[in-house]
Amino acid sequence: MTVVRVLVADDHLLVREGIRHVLSAWPDVEVVGLAEDLPSLLAGVERHAPDVVVSDLRMPPSHADEGLRAAGEFARTHPEAGFVLLSQFLDVEVAAALFGAGAQGRSYLLKDSVTRGEQLRHAVTAVAAGGCFVDPRVVGVLVRGSGEADQRPTALSALTTREREVLQLMAAGSSNAAIAAQLFVTGRAVEKHINSIFSKLGLTEEVDVHRRVAAVLLHLDVAG
Repeated sequence: MTVVRVLVADDHLLVREGIRHVLSAWPDVEVVGLAEDLPSLLAGVERHAPDVVVSDLRMPPSHADEGLRAAGEFARTHPEAGFVLLSQFLDVEVAAALFGAGAQGRSYLLKDSVTRGEQLRHAVTAVAAGGCFVDPRVVGVLVRGSGEADQRPTALSALTTREREVLQLMAAGSSNAAIAAQLFVTGRAVEKHINSIFSKLGLTEEVDVHRRVAAVLLHLDVAG
């Protein structure tokens, strides 16, 4: 049995211990370290080389976006490690930043998901395997546009084969230029396909919706 080694970071002792307790209940998960702020998180990853980091978004020293900054840092220094970002409230910009460079090995959960242990377990095992797990409520908000969220899976079926290929490459974090190169088409053609995807999914240019991330998260939610 492969054991997933996890490092938990949260500045609140009770939350930190609660997450550790939930994870330790599973024989295929081992909590190898705990951190209470960004410096101890960075040091803990260097010391323990965990398979997965489960981190709160806001911790000392600034209580702003330490978890997100850590995810970006580890994407460069420890790309093999999965990252589960926990947030008290849904922040569209945070989700966009987390998944903007690709969804593989990344998860965004609302913090009360910790009380529903199976959802946290799914997130940890998914990112450990290089996959993605998104809190269904996050998907529901991010895909809110001119249509209803529960109608989007049907809209996905309306995508052409090429549009699905483009969406899959978007989910892998590819830029428009990279997508064009991989599909042997022009950049203008890629833009046209992406705009068509947005249109079919009902993703309007609302200020509170990051359309590219919304489309990717919907694709991942339905594909998963």
